Amino acid sequence: MLTKLSTNEIVAYYELQPHPEGGFYRETYRSTELIDMDALPARFNGNRNFSTAIYFLLEAGNFSAFHRIQSDETWHFYAGQSLNIYVIHTNGALEIIQLGSVIEKGQTFQATVPAGSWFASKPAEETIFSFVGCTVSPGFDFMDFEMADASALIASYPQHSALIEKLCRS
Repeated sequence: MLTKLSTNEIVAYYELQPHPEGGFYRETYRSTELIDMDALPARFNGNRNFSTAIYFLLEAGNFSAFHRIQSDETWHFYAGQSLNIYVIHTNGALEIIQLGSVIEKGQTFQATVPAGSWFASKPAEETIFSFVGCTVSPGFDFMDFEMADASALIASYPQHSALIEKLCRS
């Protein structure tokens, strides 16, 4: 059973690598077909794969720092305990999504973060690890990835300053 493995064993078994925003990941899928840049919204500066998918692991004491991408990102819960995803929507509203398997506590197996929203994630209290997946469409490209600067993000969303300070690395 996956929950009996240590995070180091999961990292080794799934060949995960450190992710720039925190945690560990491995790309598991990248479509071979491309969407032509002319068919994409202006925020994209080149062709993009139809879709991409990754495994993503966060262990207790770690977090995925606030960042945003240019595509919708759908999160899928696989194993471990719940993960909180903090989404600051473009209108400034904060949404906290509880990704997990305990539906009686409001957790969900799947949730989508809209393109352009700032988001971060952190294992919930008493979580040892959260093993999840993310699917991005149009497919993820690091050209579309922006890590948040805490002071700039606070200037835009001062009502969330305490959370931003906790979940930024700069």
